[in-house]
Amino acid sequence: MSDTDTSRPTRRHVLTAGSVIAAGSVLWTPGTAVAAPPAAPPAASPAAGTTAWTARNSANGWPVLDSAPAHRVEGAARLTVRLAEGDAATVLLYVLRRYCYEIDMLTPEDVTGHLTDRNVRADLESNQLSGTALTVRQVAYPLGAPAGNGMSGPEVTVVEDILADCQGVVAWGGETDPVKQSHFQIDVPPHDSRLKKLVAKINGWEEHPGRGAGAIDAFQPARVSRARKARAER
Repeated sequence: MSDTDTSRPTRRHVLTAGSVIAAGSVLWTPGTAVAAPPAAPPAASPAAGTTAWTARNSANGWPVLDSAPAHRVEGAARLTVRLAEGDAATVLLYVLRRYCYEIDMLTPEDVTGHLTDRNVRADLESNQLSGTALTVRQVAYPLGAPAGNGMSGPEVTVVEDILADCQGVVAWGGETDPVKQSHFQIDVPPHDSRLKKLVAKINGWEEHPGRGAGAIDAFQPARVSRARKARAER
């Protein structure tokens, strides 16, 4: 696979609909310099509103990892994300590629995959500990933010088409309680036959030009109808 393909045409329905996702960066002001760094603090306790995840597996049944490899997102310049090796990465990278091609091109600052901090605010966040979940622009779409103040209708249409393609293997935080529209996760346990079947399908798409990520119009009536049916069944 080539590192980057900036010549690939993309369908930015979201932009033509007049909706643009907030930029994936946050301005900050460095603190005043001090003569010497403070002494190292004691081991941190869970912050207010968080709980330490102590289980060996994340909420979706995958083993918690001490580390995860970085995976390059094809077609997105400089974008990598740390995910569990193997089938989970194949599926979540497909989600990210669709997002880049059909909603907005992402930067490294926009995406977070595997985490080692076990303090979580909701069970779904534990899935990043196993490298089987990621967030896209978490600052713009934080945990508990009202869906009405989040992604636009056209953006949600694309996400729902991605979910329909993934046939129950991927869950989106926009449909969870609490809501977290930035969150995508593997929603089946390891070795589940549905995961293997989806990976085979994605790999098949990649082998045929004009199919798969970068060649999909989520707004075709047949695809919209399919996505609505899949949503009703979730």
